[in-house]
Amino acid sequence: MDQNNSVSVFILLGLTQDPQRQKMVFSIFLIFYVGTIVGNLLIIVTIKSSKTLGSPMYFFLFYLSCADTCFSTSIAPRLIVDALSAKKEISYNECMTQVFALHLFGGLEILVLVLMAVDRYAAICKPLHYPTIMRRQVCRILIVLAWIGAFIHGTTQIILLLRLPFCGPNLIDHYCCDLQPLLKLACMDTYVINLLFVSNSGALCSCSFMILMISYIVILHSLRNHSSEGRKKALSTCTAHIIVVVLFFGPCIFIYTRPPTTLPIDKMVAVFYTIGTPFLNPLVYTLRNTEVKNSMRRLWHVKIMTE
Repeated sequence: MDQNNSVSVFILLGLTQDPQRQKMVFSIFLIFYVGTIVGNLLIIVTIKSSKTLGSPMYFFLFYLSCADTCFSTSIAPRLIVDALSAKKEISYNECMTQVFALHLFGGLEILVLVLMAVDRYAAICKPLHYPTIMRRQVCRILIVLAWIGAFIHGTTQIILLLRLPFCGPNLIDHYCCDLQPLLKLACMDTYVINLLFVSNSGALCSCSFMILMISYIVILHSLRNHSSEGRKKALSTCTAHIIVVVLFFGPCIFIYTRPPTTLPIDKMVAVFYTIGTPFLNPLVYTLRNTEVKNSMRRLWHVKIMTE
């Protein structure tokens, strides 16, 4: 499709054009990105090193942290660097790669969140059958399927995007390459392509969100038959999951389930799921989880004792 393109470089307008605000963007999002990487890597190392965090819930949390790390890395470094750059240029190939990475790891995060909800449903609603339903081999197969599903999602998006010709202008009113801003620049009628995007990304977000909400409603309803202590522990875990789901899926549904239009608020909404959620996930899953906090303390204690 390169022969249809006279654009080899795109220019990202970023979050703001004001020099002072750009410095603020650099500082704020550098802190967010470093916090995201440190927090998620800490969870990854803790789960891999701890013998007490071997349950399916932490198996899936490990992959959620991996997805968060890669998802954030596909967006945040360029946003941080561009905040201090005079020219925020990104080549056509880099732009397409960023779109693919965004949807590959974003799709993986969505599917892992669904698997975590399935795990909590089995643990709370089917406790006697839980060891059989969520045995390690089943969990591995589910994660492989999640990777395959995310790859198919990302590949479908990029194949559709590569069909679009770009002949100018090349100004992307966003801080990263994504579907809606690029559709706006295409030199063709994008109505059908947008419908395909919505049926892919929009359907993935909306259907997954509905599945998650229904599963958590069923879980919360079933907790009335549990003991007070068991109810408190389950509520703590489920509340953390629900917080993450709402913060991630709300903005995604807003962006990917509407006609091909861009709104001034789009960039700020996108910040929530591209930068905010990967940063908040480690906080939500550690501050509200005693087992993870205790494992981190033991790991830190062993580290100090061995030095």
